[in-house]
Amino acid sequence: MSISGPLFVDTIRSVIGGSPLVSSGMPVSLHEPEIGEREHEFLKDCLDSTFVSSVGQYITQLEDRIREITGARHAIAVSNGTVGIEVALVLAGVNDGDEVIIPTLSFIATANAVVHARGIPHFIDSETATLGMNPDALAKRLASFERRGDDLVNPATGRRIGAICPMHTLGHPTRIEEICRIADEYGIPVVEDAAESLGSYVGARHTGTFGLLGVFSFNGNKIVTTGGGGVIVTNNDELGRRAKHLTTTAKLPHKWEFEHDEVGWNYRMPNINAALGMAQLEKFPRMLEDKRVLADRYATAFHGIPGLTFVGEPAGTTSNYWLCAIKLDNADLKLRDELISTAHDSGLMVRPMWNLLHQQRPYRDSPTASTTVAEELHASIICIPSTPRLVR
Repeated sequence: MSISGPLFVDTIRSVIGGSPLVSSGMPVSLHEPEIGEREHEFLKDCLDSTFVSSVGQYITQLEDRIREITGARHAIAVSNGTVGIEVALVLAGVNDGDEVIIPTLSFIATANAVVHARGIPHFIDSETATLGMNPDALAKRLASFERRGDDLVNPATGRRIGAICPMHTLGHPTRIEEICRIADEYGIPVVEDAAESLGSYVGARHTGTFGLLGVFSFNGNKIVTTGGGGVIVTNNDELGRRAKHLTTTAKLPHKWEFEHDEVGWNYRMPNINAALGMAQLEKFPRMLEDKRVLADRYATAFHGIPGLTFVGEPAGTTSNYWLCAIKLDNADLKLRDELISTAHDSGLMVRPMWNLLHQQRPYRDSPTASTTVAEELHASIICIPSTPRLVR
């Protein structure tokens, strides 16, 4: 028996069919937020306080809570994950025209943030085990570059390598320790795109805390949402101070004067968004547990299904399973799309991985290493409904 659209759909429904989200008859979302009474309570409190913009108690509380969860010394709440990566890259020392090495298998925000920081994306391959940046491919690529003083330069373009920005794909930790070791050999800073990985660990250490800086997203489709928002984390005291200063328009503290000492950004998270986030964070531990239960059920259901493999957490890591996914044993775009189409027709809003960044129109002329594995992953992975409430 070979994999077919109906078998694919039936296997998913065997796991989530008892959920009220499914029995309602409405399409089943890939990942939807869970909004309850506490969210309404906190939002009303924020509205009643009139502190709805970039000053308020909820922003401070959210930053404190993220420090507790991640173990980072500093957490700076910003308006979204993309601007968080932009600021982090600037703080890491990326200069105009520097190349930043990123995986081609990533959401376009990673590449856009590089450009917003006035850098140039340099795309590299991923690996099957983690879905993230391949450290072996990274080492090979860096070995082909030239040392010019303290800088590592791409001889094909003459541009400096300013940073490396790996991404923890679907919440699964990449081999970040190896990436950081390789980067350290060349003196290149690492900025972690941890947008999808709140609650994910390598051993006992949280993602986002291995590099010089890390960035999380609280978009509406994340486990914890603030509507739109993100957080920069770092263990570097000076970078933590500057991150807050620069994202608050670089305004010097004063009771009434508006004095700014450099060009900054108006990137702070509004208090009203943080209020939503604090209500979400109250249920975060339970949502993580639910997601791991859902992943276990999917893994059991898909075990033995011919031609498909459930994407499990990499060895030595704890994944938040932001999005559960299955992988075709043999990359096949036509079959991938047939399964997706059948699922959509049955009301299951599954999705493929993102189109590869080096093939996107804005980035077709960007420097790119071999992308063989990323192309195979793009043609073989399907993300399946992952809302925590599907287990209840």
